[in-house]
Amino acid sequence: MPASQSGDAAKTGVAAGAPSAAAPTHRLVAIIGAPNCGKTTLFNRLTGLRQTVANFPGVTVEYHVGKAQLPRRHDVELVDLPGIYSLNARSEDERVSQAVLMGQMPGLRRPDGVILVLDSTNLSRHLSLAAPILALRLPTLIVLNLADDLRKRGGNVDTGALANELGAPVVLVSAATGEGVSLVARFLTGGIAVPKPVELPVIQDVPACRQWARDVSRDAGYEHPAPPVWTRRLDSVFLHPAWGPLAFLLVVATVFQSIFAGAQPLMDGVEALIGASGSWLRGQLPDNWVRSLLIDGAWSGVGSVVVFLPQILLLFLFIAILEDSGYLARAALIADRTMSKVGLQGKSFIPLLSAYACAVPAIMATRTIENKRDRIATILIAPFMTCSARLPVYTLIIAAFIPDRPFLGPVFRTRAAALLGLYLLGFTAAVLTARLLKSSVLKSERAPFVLELPPYRLPDPRSVGLRLLDRAKAFLKRAGTVILGVSVLLWILASIPPGKAGAPPIEESLAGTLGRAIEPVIEPLGFNWKIGIGLVTSLAAREVIVGTLGTIYGMEGEDNTAGLQAALQRDLTLGGAVALLVFFAFAMQCMSTVAVVRRETGGWTWPLIQFAYMGTLAYICAFAVNKLLG
Repeated sequence: MPASQSGDAAKTGVAAGAPSAAAPTHRLVAIIGAPNCGKTTLFNRLTGLRQTVANFPGVTVEYHVGKAQLPRRHDVELVDLPGIYSLNARSEDERVSQAVLMGQMPGLRRPDGVILVLDSTNLSRHLSLAAPILALRLPTLIVLNLADDLRKRGGNVDTGALANELGAPVVLVSAATGEGVSLVARFLTGGIAVPKPVELPVIQDVPACRQWARDVSRDAGYEHPAPPVWTRRLDSVFLHPAWGPLAFLLVVATVFQSIFAGAQPLMDGVEALIGASGSWLRGQLPDNWVRSLLIDGAWSGVGSVVVFLPQILLLFLFIAILEDSGYLARAALIADRTMSKVGLQGKSFIPLLSAYACAVPAIMATRTIENKRDRIATILIAPFMTCSARLPVYTLIIAAFIPDRPFLGPVFRTRAAALLGLYLLGFTAAVLTARLLKSSVLKSERAPFVLELPPYRLPDPRSVGLRLLDRAKAFLKRAGTVILGVSVLLWILASIPPGKAGAPPIEESLAGTLGRAIEPVIEPLGFNWKIGIGLVTSLAAREVIVGTLGTIYGMEGEDNTAGLQAALQRDLTLGGAVALLVFFAFAMQCMSTVAVVRRETGGWTWPLIQFAYMGTLAYICAFAVNKLLG
């Protein structure tokens, strides 16, 4: 049988065992597979935008759940489980997946069926996961993904023969292009086949499972595809001991220059829209406290943060492209050489990299690290990586105090260099802290680092778009809740006690009084009472300081980004501005991160040590920078 979808549902067994029309239509189906097999791409194609993100009860493992896009009379809910290689329950991912499939996860009933996604271009290896899945005796569909890649590279598999070997229906699909996905939908709507009993190896015996997988793939006429030519050529550069790190630095420099240059037109558009809508709203309302609350409080606070959304989305776009293309796996391999020098391994790289988006999912991602001491060390250094919440703060201060001039040639400019420097500063602090931890309280033997390198692929635009949409929704939700709430509270505090002409001068308000109470502590860093209020409110979320300053200066008449930058130039020296950047690079100001660290480490000891260590380091370094430059 050629490596393409035959459309013969009877041969693949998709319709086998279909229930009658009177059977219950509401089903829960789990989607499981190894990392980089295209499992999430298939999930996105089946559910579209009808999906949500949540955490399993009692653990911090994140999962997606969504309704399959099927005819109206069918109600099928899909659960996208973590990517795993086995069900041996060594890592938290494996424990969670096993608990879900066994019906032991609180709040989630046992699935009615399983969709097992395997990489068809590497079937001999990935098929070993089928043994423990089929041993559960749940109705199972085997999906061989990347059919287009298999065919293009001269590979072949007989899905009918493989279905007979496994005792379960098998379909060949391409989740990225949609090829064969209709057969997956037929599996969901026409009934879930019951696997026929087949002889399976003892699932705890990993070598036996691998041998079984090789035998089954051979008996099914599987012909391994030729290695991609471009993968070999690109790896000769990206994995080269000298050229690889240089290429990585070039990629990083390109990303940061694009964050400033590429996002600026979109930021200008967003700011113009916010300004125009604010002016229109101001003109529609009478001049009273309601207008001040809406415009000077909420609009100035939220708008000053929302303007940075294009930059944040551009950062996530680059991360998604690099991840889906297969490059990040190579970066992890390169990073392993550096990690080994500080006592960590390449497995720590992926969580640390995801910390550039947000420290919360990064800390969750450490569940793939089997060594407990390595995992705790990675958790403790993850918040040093510059998350997207710091990006609005960095951009605001850099744009206010650093002129935009050529730095290394006409393309890489000073502002991008400053931003890259802050990212490197956080990374350096993480590396040195890891070295300190792994040479003392968290010392352990170095575990071997095994990583499967996927071939280079073009990212799926649909999958990337859905991730960007998720991030935009999450950012706007926080802007509309946390930042809005802080902005309104700050306006209220800045309006108390009311004077004869309305709100008092902000420095005489309750907010100003609280700020001046903090000022003696932060004055050695070059900060005034306004920055002090921002530091307190940023404990809710780092980017809240921008909204706080937007509200404070908005009440003083500075109601756009340019006005906010000018106000900061008046209130901060160069030393104070750089000190503020350094403080944000090191301090752990996100209470959500503290809460996740407590859950992951099982108590308050490590998060309190982490918070105190990072805060002390931030204060000392900010003090030194202010004295040096002030």
